[in-house]
Amino acid sequence: MSDLTMANIKDRVGSELGVSKWLLVDQERIERFAECTEDWQWIHVDPERAKRESPFKGPIAHGYLTLSLVGSLSIDIGCVPSDAIAGFNYGLDKARFLAPVPSGARVRLRVVLDSVEDRAAANCSSRRATRSRSRTRTSPRSLPRRSPSSSPENPRSERKSPCRRVNTSTHPP
Repeated sequence: MSDLTMANIKDRVGSELGVSKWLLVDQERIERFAECTEDWQWIHVDPERAKRESPFKGPIAHGYLTLSLVGSLSIDIGCVPSDAIAGFNYGLDKARFLAPVPSGARVRLRVVLDSVEDRAAANCSSRRATRSRSRTRTSPRSLPRRSPSSSPENPRSERKSPCRRVNTSTHPP
C-alpha cells in the first residue's frame, strides 16, 4: 500500500513516486489490442512480414497499447492516494512515442510528480496531480516471438474478442 495520501501529496511534488513492476508486451497482448481497436496494421500483427519489411525487424506494439498501460502501472506504483475515493485519468496534454516497443519486450513505468492543484467542482473537492514526466521503459528482449493466432490474410478469422472491461478506480479500505 502506498504512503501517498490527499494530505501529503503536495509534499511529494518533484519527487519520484515509484517504479512499477515489469510487464510483458508479447504478441498475444498486441493481437488482443488489435482486436479491441480494430487496428490491424501488419507491423503489429504479422510477425513474418514485420521481420522482412519493418525497419524494426519484427512486430512492434501499438503506441496506444503502450500508453494504455500507464493507468494500471500507475496503480501498481501507488499513484492514487490511499485515502482517495477514486483515481481518475484527467487526460493528457502531450504524449509522444519516442521508441518502438518490440513484441516480447517488457515495460515498466517510472513516475515523478510534477505538480498538484486543488480543485472544487459541484459537491466534489479534489486534487489534480500532474505526472508529465512519466516514462515507460523497455527491457532487452528476452522471450521468443509468438506466431499469430490467425493468418495475415484474414487476421480476424478464428478469433474471439478478448476485450475486457477494466475498473481502475480505487476505493478506501
